[in-house]
Amino acid sequence: MENDKGELVELYIPRKCSATNRIIKAKDHASVQINVAQVDEEGRAIPNEHITYALSGYVRSRGEADDSLNRLAETDGLIKGVWSYSR
Repeated sequence: MENDKGELVELYIPRKCSATNRIIKAKDHASVQINVAQVDEEGRAIPNEHITYALSGYVRSRGEADDSLNRLAETDGLIKGVWSYSR
């Protein structure tokens, strides 16, 4: 497939898990991608501005998705004081 510049591009672009940095395979049907909207001071979503998190099926099957999402969101400054390292 070609883009608007006439360059050959791939149809499938592999993603990496935001929590583990592992490549999410094409057959990982348990993986999810979550977009968290950026908001202004009044709490309204800013158009086309969001932070994307991809979580693999491996993380989700171990029950670590919620904790991983909290850790990532706190690292990005979206929440404060929710995640603490407990191991």
